[in-house]
Parts: sequence; structure tokens; C-alpha cells
Amino acid sequence: MASRTFSFLFSLVVASFALVQIAMAGDPNILSDFILPANQSVVDGSFFTFTGMRVLIGAPEPTSFKVLKASLAEFPALNGQSVATAVLLFPADAVNPPHTHPRSAELLYLVFGSLQVGFVDTTNKLYTQTLQAGDMFVFPKGLVHFQYNIDSKNSAVAVSAFGSANAGTVSVPNSVFTTGIDDNILAKSFKTDVATIQAIKAGLALKP
Repeated sequence: MASRTFSFLFSLVVASFALVQIAMAGDPNILSDFILPANQSVVDGSFFTFTGMRVLIGAPEPTSFKVLKASLAEFPALNGQSVATAVLLFPADAVNPPHTHPRSAELLYLVFGSLQVGFVDTTNKLYTQTLQAGDMFVFPKGLVHFQYNIDSKNSAVAVSAFGSANAGTVSVPNSVFTTGIDDNILAKSFKTDVATIQAIKAGLALKP
């Protein structure tokens, strides 16, 4: 676990450099050094500090897929800075389902383990790769992509960098099947029957 902790800390350093690069095409420029929340007038160093990742240090192996985010919602100091990050925790055989980030590309760095990753471009061509620890992969802005821990025994951890303080996440399964779109429309769209659509919806409604 000590070596993994070192690898994780090293990866955060690598990701910080990546953030600088990916921010080149980020949010609109601001006209001040930083932006304070409307209800805050006094600021010190704690405003620019995020401690939400401390829970990772010495933490046990994950039992379900989990994402820890440092984006605008969790870290208000990022407002206007065109950067955000996330730590992705994959237990064995776990998947981060197809999703998109409408406001940013994603640069993923694999800390340890192995991941099968991929995205689909606007011509419906699939690009996939199997990553090993130390590899990086970029998911272009707005395109549907996924990550899957192909190892049935070992966990994996990755760090992602975004060129927006609020990249947004649109889950394909949830946005299609859990937002109230009529079953008949979905059945026709997927060339199946209403019973199948309802079974999919029921499965998504179950807690993992």
C-alpha cells in the first residue's frame, strides 16, 4: 500500500502539469485574479486549498466504482480558473459507463492497475486502448467515452484533468433511460419492444 500511496502522490504531480496544458482551451478568461463567491468578502489561503482528497490516503481498496471530484461545485476557488480534476476508483471488473463531458476534454492518467478505455467520434468510429500504470489517454471534448477495469482480481486508480472548472457529466444510460422519455419512443429508437425498455429502466433503478 505504501508504494501505491507514493504512486498516487506522484500521479497528482503529473496531473497538475497536465492541467496547465489542458486549460489552454478552457473557460472564458476572467478580468480579475480570482472570483469570490457572492457571500464571501474575506479570503485567505484556505480558500485556495481543497482537502477532499485526503480520504484517499491509506484508504482500503474500493468496493464499487467511485469518483472523487475537485470541480467548481466542490472547490469554489476554481471559478474562472479553467481547471478541475477527479480521482476515479475502480474495483475489480468495474466500469465507468458511457458518458460525455460537454464543456471539456478529459486527460486521464492511470496510477495503478489496468483499464480498457475508449471513445466514439462523430462518425461513430470507436477508438479503444488498454492502459497500463503510467499511461495517459485523452478523451476529446463532448464525445461519448468509457473506462473499464478489465482485471477481475485487482483494483485500479486513475486521475483525470479537465480544462474547465465545470466540465459537466452526461451519463448516456441515465440520460436516455431515467429521464422520462416515453417507452414507445425508446422502443422505436432502439428497434426493440416496450418490455425490453422497461426491463432496462428497472435495472438502472436498482442501487449498485
